[in-house]
Amino acid sequence: MTTEEISILIADDHQVVRHGMRAFLETQPGFHVAGEAADGKQAAELAAELAPDVALLDLNMPVVDGIEATRRIRQVSPHTQVVVLTSYHADEHIFPALRAGAISYLLKDIPMDELAQAIRRAARGEATLNPLVAARVLQEMRGPRADTPNPFTELTHREMDILRLLANGLSNSEIATQLVITENTVKGHVSNILGKLHLNDRTQAAIYAWREGVVHRNEPGEK
Repeated sequence: MTTEEISILIADDHQVVRHGMRAFLETQPGFHVAGEAADGKQAAELAAELAPDVALLDLNMPVVDGIEATRRIRQVSPHTQVVVLTSYHADEHIFPALRAGAISYLLKDIPMDELAQAIRRAARGEATLNPLVAARVLQEMRGPRADTPNPFTELTHREMDILRLLANGLSNSEIATQLVITENTVKGHVSNILGKLHLNDRTQAAIYAWREGVVHRNEPGEK
């Protein structure tokens, strides 16, 4: 290995994945795969031994998961930059991994040449985030905006009336009777409400209305 080469540790519990990544990375100029780990504990131990430039980690690993492995690697080998390569892009995976010390967060559908570029950037101390992940991180950094539009402003007065009655447990026929309209009209309004609030069913609409304070206890129409 020359001094210009980037040493890489691959950690994934699937042997075929590790071997596939090794086979590709070793064809890339300036890369040297220093070791492989099948679980997070082994990854941290090898990082302490090998001090690789980059550790390429899956999150879903046995014994010690990728998030804890990231934390341990950064403790035992601060020189090593951790690149997460996973199938998960939910908040409960993204933010703990980044807080644990990962410099990059990539998804496994990444083209191999882009993965190689991300590894080179990580070795230089530069971050790479999957676009979905980057959007979530940016949203989190911005925090809640004071000028965030109120979703209920898109509802008409009639739709708000129906939402309140729906949230108080009234059926479509009961809403129709109370508002002196047809049941088909109620169904049409309910469909519009769900569409405007991006909800799937009337149960979600009821929960949403209670949570957002659209209805209150002892309100007229409550069953």
